[in-house]
Amino acid sequence: MALERLDKILASQNIGSRKEVGLMIRKGRVTVNGAVVVRPEHKADEEQDSIAVEGRELAVSRFIYLMMNKPKGVLSASRDTRAKTVVDLVPQEWQRRGLFPAGRLDKDTEGLLILTNDGDYAHKMLSPKKKVEKIYDAVLDLPIDSQDILAFSVGVKMKDFEALPAKLSVLPPELADAKITPLQRQVRVCIHEGKFHQVKRMFMARGKTVLALRRVQIGSLKLDPNLSSGEIRQMTAKEILAVFT
Repeated sequence: MALERLDKILASQNIGSRKEVGLMIRKGRVTVNGAVVVRPEHKADEEQDSIAVEGRELAVSRFIYLMMNKPKGVLSASRDTRAKTVVDLVPQEWQRRGLFPAGRLDKDTEGLLILTNDGDYAHKMLSPKKKVEKIYDAVLDLPIDSQDILAFSVGVKMKDFEALPAKLSVLPPELADAKITPLQRQVRVCIHEGKFHQVKRMFMARGKTVLALRRVQIGSLKLDPNLSSGEIRQMTAKEILAVFT
């Protein structure tokens, strides 16, 4: 049984600041297992006890895992004083202290993004040692050829680092936009790391420019096709594990 201060539990669920929830508790607006609690320091088990605020039971969870279809023009950051961030797009009921994007996407890149307050989960997902595959679909200014595919497979060399071997292929016709010709300009890249601007830099090293980039999969977790650009939903337990399978 993991016991935690009641005011800390409520604050972690974005009910209010520690000061605000402390006042709510002292006013008798919070119950634990049906009994009114008036001491903020009261210990409760956030996973086992029934905690309610003004009669509304909370679905308390220590960690939260969200899937977002990140839109272009939004920063993959927790906060920024000059621009909108992905955390700004999260509905109030899913806001948590410490919420952050696990694995950033460039401002002009869209697609699958996971937001969580579970640092260990994010570290495991991003560690090259875990070899979690990240799959991107890209539109290029020039078509790829067999030499590009070979270069990706052995590791593209850049000025400051050499990328790990990656898989490059032409996007299957059923997934490609027929308006973009030749089809070899639409490609899929599978990498196991995520350095700054990596996919774009790998193509740049091959003399090609990425015109559009979209992440579609992490591990076995695929972007939900029902999520419109900018939409977010909670991940299922199966999806949380799918990242590592």
